[in-house]
Order: sequence, then structure tokens, then C-alpha cells
Amino acid sequence: MDSLVKLDPGLFVWTIITFLGLFIVLAKYAWKPLMKMLDDRENMIRSSLEDAKKAKLELEGLNQECEAITAKARSEAQSILADSKSAAEKVKEDTIAKAKEQAIKISDDAKKQIQIEKDKAIIDIKQEVVNLTLLVAEKLISKNLNDADNKSLIEESLKKVKSYEA
Repeated sequence: MDSLVKLDPGLFVWTIITFLGLFIVLAKYAWKPLMKMLDDRENMIRSSLEDAKKAKLELEGLNQECEAITAKARSEAQSILADSKSAAEKVKEDTIAKAKEQAIKISDDAKKQIQIEKDKAIIDIKQEVVNLTLLVAEKLISKNLNDADNKSLIEESLKKVKSYEA
């Protein structure tokens, strides 16, 4: 055990020489590449952080742009919806107005047709009354009167029919 604690100058010198040699070799061949790798890694991390900041800023800008586009699209959609509602309301009003006009026209046409049919019926009834009057007169008189007598009889019958109409 003594030998471990005992200083041997030769061993001491060789240990220092070996350490210095190893230090020089490591400094020349390992230290520079190691430092270069660490610097490259540091630069890469720094670059990655800067790129991440840039990407974050771009993402925030894109988010704001997306929100603006969305807001614009919503306002346009609201505008289109309002326009379509007003257009639908106008079409509805136009349709109702046309239907009312058609109903009035149909009603007027029906009234005219009724008046025409009424006039025809009155003419037919008058003609029938004349024929019946002649028939009754012939049976009463038992003979056919001349044309002048027929006309005066018809006129008298028509006057009586008109007085019943009023």
C-alpha cells in the first residue's frame, strides 16, 4: 500500500507528458470538430427558433386574414339572404296582385256572361210569351188574325210583360 501513496518522479513526469500529449492530440483532432459540431448545433437551434417565430407570426397573420375573410363571407351571406328575402317578398306580392287582377277579371267576365245569358233568356222568354199569346188568342178567337192585328196584339202583350218585369 505504500507504493500507491509514494510519489515516483518518473511516473509523475510520464503522467504529465502523457496527459499533455493526449491533450494536444485531443485539442487538434477532437476539440475543434467537437466545438464545430456544438457551434453548428447552436446555430441550427437558433435558426430553428427564428424560423419557429417567423412561422408563428405568419400563422397569426394567416389567422387574422382567415377571420377577416370569414367575417366578410358572413356579411356577404347575410346580404345575400336579405336580398333573397326581399326578392321573395316582392315575388309573393306580385303573385298576389296578379291573382287579384285575374280574380277581378274572371268575376267581371262572369258578370258579363251572366248579363248576356240573362238578356238571351229575356229575349227567349219574350218570344215564348209572344208565341203563347198568339196561341191563346187563336184559341180564343178561333181564327187567325191578319198581320196588323197580330202586331197590335203582340205589342199589347209586350207592354203587359214589361210592366210585370218592373
